[in-house]
Amino acid sequence: MVYAAIGETITEKAGVINLSAEGTIMLSAMVAFAIAQTTNNLFLGFAGAATMGALIALIVAFSTITLKQSQIAIGFVLALLCSDLSTFLGNPFVRIPGPTVPSWRIPLLQDIPILGPLLFRSDLLVYSSFALIFLSWFFFYRTRNGLLLRAIGEQPAAAFARGANVIFLRYFYTLFGGALMGIAGAAFSLDFKAGWSYRHTAGYGWIALAIVIFGGWNPLKVALGAYLFGILQSLASLAQSAIPQIPTQVFSVAPFVLMILVLALTGGDWIDRLLAPLPLSWRRPLAQALQATPPASLGKAFEQD
Repeated sequence: MVYAAIGETITEKAGVINLSAEGTIMLSAMVAFAIAQTTNNLFLGFAGAATMGALIALIVAFSTITLKQSQIAIGFVLALLCSDLSTFLGNPFVRIPGPTVPSWRIPLLQDIPILGPLLFRSDLLVYSSFALIFLSWFFFYRTRNGLLLRAIGEQPAAAFARGANVIFLRYFYTLFGGALMGIAGAAFSLDFKAGWSYRHTAGYGWIALAIVIFGGWNPLKVALGAYLFGILQSLASLAQSAIPQIPTQVFSVAPFVLMILVLALTGGDWIDRLLAPLPLSWRRPLAQALQATPPASLGKAFEQD
């Protein structure tokens, strides 16, 4: 979820909405598993997934940036198309064994109480996600190129007037974000839910889009949203074991419903109402931390003469 949500954050920071996340993750997961299972090479599986994610993002970019078509419509159609393609093309690979990402425990650090089991007894994919969170935040808010990225999503005309190639940069960041979503798909089929089955990652793409809004397009808050969703899934699994009388379907959908409720609360005027009784000195920083403000030019076409 971290890879998918930060990939979409980068894309949307550039002013492009890639609603194909659901189909991108699903098709990339299938491609990753098919390549890795056929070649017995995990690296090729991840590379194939990243390429697939970038290719789908290229379709989004060409259709919306060059042809000026609706970003919502193009993304939604691609989400449906890629989901169906994953089912059709992945049929030969359903429920067969394949390679998985090996665990890599870090000596000494893994023995730290509480933090050791949580952070340092995983695999390279998880450790890389920690680096991705920090590097994306550092790039956004501590580098000139990050400032330029935010500028083409907020005020593309002003960025163009200062010499930025808005069209090229939007293409680049859309493809880069798509590649990260492809890696997210590979992470599902080669690590988190190893293998491939019908609609293997169903629902996670839509949740990734919701997490971006929940996180206010800030990589640190977006990552927090991804971890919150993971915690909800873990709690649902524990509750299912503790209360076997309740149908399993209730617990499987509960994290999705709770994330939607959290998104609704943070996206509306509920935050202002909840914070109203607090002193003004507390209210402003809390409102800034909890409320989400999208890039000003998100979803808007730009004419570069």
